Amino acid sequence: MTIEKHLISYVADTWLEGDPDGLDEKTPLIELNIIDSSGMFELVHHLQDEYRITVPLREVSPDNFQNVKAIAALVVRLQQKGKDQL
Repeated sequence: MTIEKHLISYVADTWLEGDPDGLDEKTPLIELNIIDSSGMFELVHHLQDEYRITVPLREVSPDNFQNVKAIAALVVRLQQKGKDQL
């Protein structure tokens, strides 16, 4: 399963009563009030647990959480940063 598909499933299960209809990688999550600021932090905890990454506070911004595509890009960037530090 791709990061995007996993995130769509997680968002649907957590905030949309399991219904992913109309949700894709470009759906504006914040603009449509699917997630709010507290939801962003809940999602951060999920990303850290699921992908074994650390999301620095400076990365918790509307730009990085505007849609699934942006969140997946953040995950990939932080995974690569973690590998570069090894």
